[in-house]
Amino acid sequence: MDKNYKVKVNDSLEFEFSEEEIKSLDTQKTSDRHYHLLKDNRSYTAEVFKPDFLNRIYEIKINSNIYSVKINNDLDQLIDEMGLSLGSSQQVNDIKAPMPGLILEVNVKEGDEVKEGDYLLVLEAMKMENTLTAPRDGVVKSVTVTKSDTVEKNQLLIEME
Repeated sequence: MDKNYKVKVNDSLEFEFSEEEIKSLDTQKTSDRHYHLLKDNRSYTAEVFKPDFLNRIYEIKINSNIYSVKINNDLDQLIDEMGLSLGSSQQVNDIKAPMPGLILEVNVKEGDEVKEGDYLLVLEAMKMENTLTAPRDGVVKSVTVTKSDTVEKNQLLIEME
């Protein structure tokens, strides 16, 4: 099965390439970040000057023009189709109990500013202490539980703005 790549240029133009099409390109690496390309009997020089390998976003200069290029592989495309992409993810506003248990500690109150990863509360479940953390930066809108409360699975514990 041939791999496919979707490429978005300058957040407006979209292209799709197969792995075979990419392998058939007439390219020559001339230095660490420079390439020479031949396409339809035309010569192009390219420089990759802002690579972001983790996010697969590259700033590329071809001849004298600069382009922002985002590359999505098969896995990225599958994640997008399933609605699980990080860029389009919904903002988490409700912190709910992942399982039934007992609230041992509440570390925040209404109006507190929290950073992603800050400890919000401790839930004891199945003889284990589970620390729930802030999923994002934000402000605590309301806290619906107190220390020693018993909670059910999916019960609202903290609401964020």
